Amino acid sequence: MRFDLDMPAWKWPFYVARHPFEGFEDLRWKKAYSMKVSMVIVFCFFIITVCQQVMTGFLFNNSYVKVFNIVPLLVQTIVLFFTWVIGNWSLCTLFDGEGSMKNICCVSAYALVPYLITQVVVIIASNVLLKSEGAFIVFFQYLGILWSVVLMISAMKTVHQYTIPKTLIAMIFTVAAMVVILFLLVLLMSLFQQVYVFGFSIYTELMYRFSI
Repeated sequence: MRFDLDMPAWKWPFYVARHPFEGFEDLRWKKAYSMKVSMVIVFCFFIITVCQQVMTGFLFNNSYVKVFNIVPLLVQTIVLFFTWVIGNWSLCTLFDGEGSMKNICCVSAYALVPYLITQVVVIIASNVLLKSEGAFIVFFQYLGILWSVVLMISAMKTVHQYTIPKTLIAMIFTVAAMVVILFLLVLLMSLFQQVYVFGFSIYTELMYRFSI
């Protein structure tokens, strides 16, 4: 344990990225969780995902579309992130986890940093590399994903004070909870849409009746 970690809040995500195992223990001991920094990281997650779709070199861009739609990207980033946080918090309250929603949100955001950094590298490299050099793109993509997955496992283990097997089980159940939450959200949105269409139909019919 390090007792001299009096660093600004914005440095902690980079610190835990360099120290994937003891970094989150230090973060927990110092209670240096910062929601502001976490929200900035989540916002960068969204922005980098947008940049990935519109700025990736055409040789490596498999998601090119003629009409850009920002809604799916919001779902893939911000909605998915907060669904993870809510799902993990909901389940871990049943599994005797010690992490609060704020702590889960912060460490989950911090774990995204390596992925975001490598994605920036990939976007830049995709505009200067040839198709035959695509192996470098794939390497950095998987490096960022693997690094962030390791950080996420370490983060969940530390914030809830679980063992590794219990952490992995909790994460699997969290993914299942995310599917349920997203399914319920889709049903709720569909219900609201039907209510809106029904209400608008009644309004249109009444306006038509009064105008006759």
